[in-house]
Parts: sequence; structure tokens; C-alpha cells
Amino acid sequence: MGRERTVRVFRPPATPLFPSKGERPGRVRKPRDFAEWKVLRRWGKLPEAEVGVAGYLLRLAREEAGLTQAELARRLGISQQAVAQVERWSSNPTCALMRAWAGACGRTLLIELVNRDEEMRG
Repeated sequence: MGRERTVRVFRPPATPLFPSKGERPGRVRKPRDFAEWKVLRRWGKLPEAEVGVAGYLLRLAREEAGLTQAELARRLGISQQAVAQVERWSSNPTCALMRAWAGACGRTLLIELVNRDEEMRG
């Protein structure tokens, strides 16, 4: 028989993780877990400040490539523990590591700096 699957339903928190401009910061909640972040990203419901969480984006790329942490570690020449650290919310990977990671997952890393004035007009 197949393994029984548990379905978790995620709802956005009642209070935002990051206060809006001019809003007095309340209690800062701990970072969301990856599963919640992934669902909110798919629904297009992530606050702007959470869209580019590097560690979670790298984990998503690894999972979509069908790689385990150990397989990716071998491809990158680092330890599985290092891969796990990079995939955390608070990680701060270098551009070189992100480029190598993307390549190992069959992707290309693009970093773009956009002039805010042009972004608002476009």
C-alpha cells in the first residue's frame, strides 16, 4: 500500500511579518517555514519583502530539479550540511555560490538592477 499523505492548509498570518511604511512595528514574528512560503508564493500572496528570500529560492530550484541535498552537495563539491545552511531563511549566499547552484540545478542565475523610475512607468 502507498504511504498516507497528510495535507497541510496554510493561511496567511493575521498580522504581517513586516510592517507597512509609517506603521508602528508590532511583535516581529519568526520567519515563515518553507512549506508556507512556497504555497504563498504559488498563490501570489507573499509580501514584497519576502519574495526574494535567497535560501528559499535556492531550495525551490533544487527541489524542482529533483535533487536531494546530498546530490547537490556532490555536484557543488560542498557538504550536505552546507547545502542545508544555504537553504535557510536567514542565509546570505554569495553570487558565485548562487550561480554554481543554479548551474547544478540546470538553471541560469539572473540578477537585474532596475531603475525605480523606469519600473514605475513600465
